[in-house]
Amino acid sequence: MATVYLPRGLSAYTGGLDEVVIEAGRVHELMLALAARFPGLAERLDGMAVAIDGQIYNDADYQPLRPDSEVHLVPRIAGG
Repeated sequence: MATVYLPRGLSAYTGGLDEVVIEAGRVHELMLALAARFPGLAERLDGMAVAIDGQIYNDADYQPLRPDSEVHLVPRIAGG
């Protein structure tokens, strides 16, 4: 099961949790599972980049996850 680390601002939607363990084979499935478990997160997940085991992805939906993966959700930074 992948361990998901949430930024501080999202813990308000998870009952204070900033770390969650989710079983998912790909990031898309992980995001669906997070939204199902914490409905208040659903809208906020779209604005997140994803770091999987230290590698940052802007479009990570179909990136595979290992059972021991560490996934960090990171707010996207807009360029200008």
